[in-house]
Amino acid sequence: MKRSPIWLIVLAVIVVAAAGVVVWQGMSPAAAPALAGVTQALIAPADYQAEFGSTGARHLLVDVRTPEEFAEGHIAGAVNISLQTLSERLNEIPRDQPVVVYCRSGNRSAQASQILAQAGYTTIYDLGGIIAWQQAGLPIQ
Repeated sequence: MKRSPIWLIVLAVIVVAAAGVVVWQGMSPAAAPALAGVTQALIAPADYQAEFGSTGARHLLVDVRTPEEFAEGHIAGAVNISLQTLSERLNEIPRDQPVVVYCRSGNRSAQASQILAQAGYTTIYDLGGIIAWQQAGLPIQ
């Protein structure tokens, strides 16, 4: 009869628990209150059009790509605040309306959503990338 490697299971549990402690301790205590009450969600291009584009609902659409990328084509009505300058330009983003962010593929917009949430913005939508926007057949200018 073969013994089950119980010590491997115990070791795995210890490693997972230790990793959880490291992650938990690495979280900034100041970040937790800043994220309380934050609505942060992904929004598909069609849902953005339905909720904001076609209704004219008040919001700020922020393109977090570089100025060069923005000049090559962007979603109508977007303002360009690159991810690299976002933290220094938060004063240009109103806090009393939803903020919708997008980039090229969705990576920088996810980072921008986190920056906004940590800065105290309460309604943030991540539209992802302009690539998905164009694939949905929606126009850019």
